[in-house]
Amino acid sequence: MSLFHPHSCSNPFISVSTDSGANPTADTNSSNDLCFKDSKQRIKKMFNQIELSVSSYDTAWVAMVPSPTSHRNPCFPACLNWLLDNQLPNGSWGPCRPHPLLIKDTLSSTLACVLALRRWGVGEEHMTKGLRFIESHFCSASDESQLTPIGFDIIFSGMVEYARDLNLNLPLRSTDIDVLFHKRDLQLRRENSKGREAYLAYVSEGLGKHQDWEMVMKYQRKNGSLFNSPSATAATLSHLPNSGCLHYLTALLDKFENAVPTLHPFHVFPRLCMLETVESLGIGQHFREEITSVLDETYRCWLQGEEEIFLDLPTCALAFRILRVNGYDVSSEALAGFAEEHFFNSLGGYLKDLDAVVELFRASQMIIHPNEQLLEKHISWTSHFLKQELSNTSKCAYKHKQNIMQKVNDALEFPHYASLERLVYRRNIVNYDVDDIRMLKSSYSSLSIGNKDFLRLAVEDFNACQSIYREELKQLERWVREKRLDKLKFARQKLGYCYFSAAATLCSPELSDARLTWAKNGVLTTVVDDFFDVGGSEDELLNLIQLVEKQDLDVSIDCCSEEVEIIYSALDNTISEIGEKAIAWQGRNIKTHVSEIWLDLLRSMLQEAQWSKEKAVPTVDEYMRNGYISFALGPIILPALYFVGPRLSEAVVKSGEYGLLFRHVSTCGRLLNDIHSFKRESMEGKLNAVSLHLIHGTNSVTEDHVNQELKHLIEERRRELHRLVLQKNDSIVPRQCKELFWKMSKVLHLFYMKDDGFTSHEMANAVNAVIHEPILVDQL
Repeated sequence: MSLFHPHSCSNPFISVSTDSGANPTADTNSSNDLCFKDSKQRIKKMFNQIELSVSSYDTAWVAMVPSPTSHRNPCFPACLNWLLDNQLPNGSWGPCRPHPLLIKDTLSSTLACVLALRRWGVGEEHMTKGLRFIESHFCSASDESQLTPIGFDIIFSGMVEYARDLNLNLPLRSTDIDVLFHKRDLQLRRENSKGREAYLAYVSEGLGKHQDWEMVMKYQRKNGSLFNSPSATAATLSHLPNSGCLHYLTALLDKFENAVPTLHPFHVFPRLCMLETVESLGIGQHFREEITSVLDETYRCWLQGEEEIFLDLPTCALAFRILRVNGYDVSSEALAGFAEEHFFNSLGGYLKDLDAVVELFRASQMIIHPNEQLLEKHISWTSHFLKQELSNTSKCAYKHKQNIMQKVNDALEFPHYASLERLVYRRNIVNYDVDDIRMLKSSYSSLSIGNKDFLRLAVEDFNACQSIYREELKQLERWVREKRLDKLKFARQKLGYCYFSAAATLCSPELSDARLTWAKNGVLTTVVDDFFDVGGSEDELLNLIQLVEKQDLDVSIDCCSEEVEIIYSALDNTISEIGEKAIAWQGRNIKTHVSEIWLDLLRSMLQEAQWSKEKAVPTVDEYMRNGYISFALGPIILPALYFVGPRLSEAVVKSGEYGLLFRHVSTCGRLLNDIHSFKRESMEGKLNAVSLHLIHGTNSVTEDHVNQELKHLIEERRRELHRLVLQKNDSIVPRQCKELFWKMSKVLHLFYMKDDGFTSHEMANAVNAVIHEPILVDQL
């Protein structure tokens, strides 16, 4: 369901780049592969050719600017001619395909165009048709269910006044006009604030001779514009001669010839949106060169302090988040100007710009340094504001409003540190709006922000990957049966969840070896954990460790039980298989290292079993030194690192950085598990981090106090982990490998958001969404 279809109009878009190549068109009868390639090619071109819809509203105000040499002539006659050539058949100007919810926008644009024609005494027939449209649709001006342009009540009333000054008889009843002026006066009588002042400057064209034009000039930007708004700049120039305003509008017409968009410049934000779109839909791997180009250019603009970034909250926050996530050195001080008190004294704050607040909230979660209290404060006030707006918003029938509130809900419900890629991709694909329309003082649209090619490519890519995942899962199911792991009655059968955690994070088709290694070891760690926990005797546990230490044994003789034989055989076979597979990736067999990883885990589990048997109470430090290993992430993450691309030398594997990455993610997992399993394990007589803190603490220490302390520690370790992952300087672990530690951290935070994860109904739904249920295009 769409609000705006610019494709149906002639010349509806303005190109804002120097690349003028024609877009290739896909043959509707061509194969899926050809459509896939065509979509990719069109998207690649969009990165260099940002297109933005023409604004008849802003073009009309530019057309009204008098020549500096003669006030009897227009300064920009080309705009006047464009108005004459682009009236719609129904007599209106505005969105190319009028929609019932955009009538206010169309009324505003149409009246502005009629005033421009009246101002210069041309287009009598056009004016008549325009006035007829206004008369027949004027009831929508007071319809609260309409999507309303920013400042509509002030601007439309101001244009009615201007019509009187031009002796233009509007076909409106005096009572209707009085209602308009009353609504305007209510807005103008609102409490004074910096935000209100900025708002009144932004809607200057609606205030005309009542405006304080000297005050307005405080908001002039380096490029000569007011708020990058052609209409506000044109209105200012009409009342107050200014070389900066004239230069801005002249440059605008030099670039676009005879019509203007509703904002300019509009270059950094849409390119960042494109980058964000392809990444968030799961198709970023097809556009690596274009993404790198956007990142480098954005960073150059960041270093040069360009106003297009730093005077616009959504752009600044989006640029900060994307640059930081991609390892660029950007300081959070750039967001200092958007503190709560500053925001609500700005134009965006006055307008309660939800998009801007969401972007700031998401950017503020990128804390990687201990001294970034500024971001902490941003998280606090933005989350409070968004929750309030979410609770105050009733169910809305408009797709535009629904999209904004969905964005707010997703930002609050799915923090970046608990969002798994494939779930994010699916959610974004399902919610993607191919006709994304945005509203300033007039509506606008850009192919770079809402486009069917993005959706088409994303759906095909998602479903293609999902078919690979299903085949891999079948292969793993055969493996479980072949290794007789399903015969172990004490062991939880959690293959689906284990593979889900791999598929949801190691998404690319070429990472099959990494996914299978991750999943197989995930299954085996679950089996071994259950064996040490409830399934095996002390003799069996010791026997298993001795077998792994010695290897190359006769399992029929050396295994003390069938359970040990099954587990050891599966372990030995899998370790050998991983070692052999790694030769193609690493040029060497890694079997020895994988064996060492497993032995570390088995010995740590034995230590916990002995503590339990002897009813020993270790110190918190003793427990954690052992516990971060016994949490069993080692066999899952570390062998998989060898299958993501880069070669890992023994020096890297033994480095302090490698060890810290593993310690941080494992510590987060251990503490998350212990917090959530404390009550159950206490009933079973088992010790964990929470109970040990209570035992070794003072009498005044409570469970809530311990939980808060441990959650704070988890947050510290998580942020330090993220810092290490993003760090470029003095890092020897390849970024692709570091990402695996961060991906596992996300898995853990998602699993433990509500309970132990393995029993969650929502987790079962997530498994189906990632592996089993394709996205059907006709459902979008």
